[in-house]
Amino acid sequence: MNIIETRNLTRRFGRSEAVHGLDLAVPAGSVFALLGPNGAGKTTTIKMIMNLLLPTAGTAQVFGMDSRKLGERELAQIGYVSENQQLPLWMTVRQLLDYCRPFYPTWDAALEKTLLGQFALPEDRKLSHLSRGMQMKAALLSSLAYRPKLLVLDEPFSGLDPLVRDEFIKGVLEVSALRDWTVLVSSHDIDEVERLADRVAMLEGGRLRLSESTEALQARFRRVEVTGAAASLTPGADWLDWEQAGALTRFVETRYAGETTERAWRERFGSDRVAVQPMTLREIFLTLARAGRASANEVSK
Repeated sequence: MNIIETRNLTRRFGRSEAVHGLDLAVPAGSVFALLGPNGAGKTTTIKMIMNLLLPTAGTAQVFGMDSRKLGERELAQIGYVSENQQLPLWMTVRQLLDYCRPFYPTWDAALEKTLLGQFALPEDRKLSHLSRGMQMKAALLSSLAYRPKLLVLDEPFSGLDPLVRDEFIKGVLEVSALRDWTVLVSSHDIDEVERLADRVAMLEGGRLRLSESTEALQARFRRVEVTGAAASLTPGADWLDWEQAGALTRFVETRYAGETTERAWRERFGSDRVAVQPMTLREIFLTLARAGRASANEVSK
């Protein structure tokens, strides 16, 4: 079952197209990361999913319902934390929680108490007197305490110091481990997302570059070094970041399949030495971003 589905989701601002023909599926119970550089269309996509922005074309469904028809019952099952979120800064942390609680029949007082302690939030302090990191934790707490079926995080790590990031991620991980809700997180902070996500989608220029499980993505990407390859060797169709320097050839294999692939390399390179290394999600993202930029430059020539 998919909590979120989009079909041909498109948004234009005048002549500029922020999101183009996006087909996306977010499975129930997953921690799904929407990755991409600034300007890739991540926030625009989330705003259309949340019915904060109408699509120019296509549709987005949440809980099987057109996002444009989300009502009070559905919204009470969605938590939302954004880097640009406006909080009532004149309230204390306690007043914020007291204000939010009546709106959500599923509010869990025990979870509220646990998160207050975990986040070390001062209940009697006004939000205006808190650091940005503490404000983000207060926003997260007010979105977690009612155990939403869907938690949407739009660039939640932006501007947070490492300790606050770690506490923020720990809070999300502990609750998402219950597997009775779904998390959609949009970010360009790949290192942080790698700790959270079990599925990723990458946007580039408003278009979907890939969407698959983190495990499958990291399984099929490998950084390869070949010593002694012939200078006339040409790159394979599934290779990225190809470079040669003397007797050393480097590239990234995007369709790695274990021993089958390595056997093919040995046959192609003869008796040359082949060194293979797995890649982090960040390394994969940067490789794809470089390839996308190079492709765009070729098209513009």
